[in-house]
Amino acid sequence: MSDLTVGFIGLGLIGGSIAKAIKYVHPYAHLLAHTRSQETMQYALDHQIIDECCEQVDERFRTCDFLFLCAPVESNASYLSILKPLLKDSCILTDVGSTKTDIHQKVAELSLEEFFIGGHPMAGSEKTGIANSKRILLENAYYILTPTPKVSKEKIKRFYDLVTSFKALPLILTCQKHDFATAAISHLPHIIASSLVNLVKDSDFPDGVMKQIAAGGFKDITRIASSSPEMWQQICSTNRSNIIHILDDYIESLKNTREALSDHNEKEIYQLFSEAREYRDSISDTSRGPIPKSYSLYCDMVDEAGGIAALATILATNGISIKNIGIVHNREFEEAVLHVEFYEEAALKKAVNLLRRYRYTIYER
Repeated sequence: MSDLTVGFIGLGLIGGSIAKAIKYVHPYAHLLAHTRSQETMQYALDHQIIDECCEQVDERFRTCDFLFLCAPVESNASYLSILKPLLKDSCILTDVGSTKTDIHQKVAELSLEEFFIGGHPMAGSEKTGIANSKRILLENAYYILTPTPKVSKEKIKRFYDLVTSFKALPLILTCQKHDFATAAISHLPHIIASSLVNLVKDSDFPDGVMKQIAAGGFKDITRIASSSPEMWQQICSTNRSNIIHILDDYIESLKNTREALSDHNEKEIYQLFSEAREYRDSISDTSRGPIPKSYSLYCDMVDEAGGIAALATILATNGISIKNIGIVHNREFEEAVLHVEFYEEAALKKAVNLLRRYRYTIYER
């Protein structure tokens, strides 16, 4: 793919990560991009993420073999009519939005179905923007493809091969099946996390004790509440019927749980946790879904001056980067005192082996 040309509309966390991955795997590819943010464009040029910046969506996009729509969900559709006269016959037009049915409908209205394959890379972060993009963000992450009925098998294979080339895991679904599935496993959890955070905020004591002692379980299931409000408002807007459907089912399940608690139905309460554990334990953690896997260890440590610094020095001198480090103040559900988080699994494994050689007591998560 030495003569490959790839265009981007928008370059945030996902767009920037895709661009970095393509440039790494296909170093001679030509990447051009248009974004409304001049700061983003300058960053992309300065860090050699792209080769050419386009102030306007113009004739230069006629050369594109692949064209990624990476703007916010509702903004992507607004570019379709502008791009329509600029697409060469062999071009593959795609997006990276978390909802698919809405944009598929607009693609059909504009008779662009022969060009379009919807895309949803199921990787990300609560952090946004191109500065947080990473070449390896999509590695071993599911990348959902939602081809239209009219796009050719040859184009589907080309896009499938491109996604595979940067080590993502392509999975082909209809846009309807995608949107119902993501309403359950991605969109509803964000609503639940945000609602739970607000519930605790409103229920907390004046001295903020709930916030102070918030344990690992609460932090784990509410971490995604730190995601972009703008992005999630748009996702909910474009997938509202599926979200309402699954939300109604969830509300009904909560009512059933409340009734079981009220009736002191111990068997049903046990069944709730037993079935949940069995199903959750059957979900593999070997690949990243919409909530990226956390690579963490916990370490026993005596409270003495220089203890954390000594551990951090051992890791740093062996080339291991730390993503986050901190004392676990509430250990109701966690072992050990110190929590250390890494960017990738390889760094975690290396750190575990190294620290154990230094006779630290380590617990892997």
